[in-house]
Amino acid sequence: MTTYKLYAVRIFVRDWKRALEFYSQKLGMPVGFANEDMGWAEITVGESRLGLERVAPGDPESSALTGRFLGVSLNVPDIAATYSELRARGVEFLAPPEKQPWGGTLAHFKDPEGNVLTLLG
Repeated sequence: MTTYKLYAVRIFVRDWKRALEFYSQKLGMPVGFANEDMGWAEITVGESRLGLERVAPGDPESSALTGRFLGVSLNVPDIAATYSELRARGVEFLAPPEKQPWGGTLAHFKDPEGNVLTLLG
């Protein structure tokens, strides 16, 4: 049987430099690889990566991949502290952290492209 290991979750962006700055500077995630000519960067998240991939300018099909809910949840040890820290850095949240009926706490935020990610605590 094949063993699978998650390599990367791709996040599509129009403004690659601005997105790279957001993930590396505002969120404080380390950049494992970045190549502006390729329009590709790998942001290290534990043993996996978020891949920032520049979409083709003017291509409506590619542009439809940006500015949407991604279904990416980033687990943090203290969601209240992380929420406060990221807000102070200018990260836009849709709402404060909210306790869920199943016991976890979620807070959704936007990157500069309008992609929505989730903090999970």
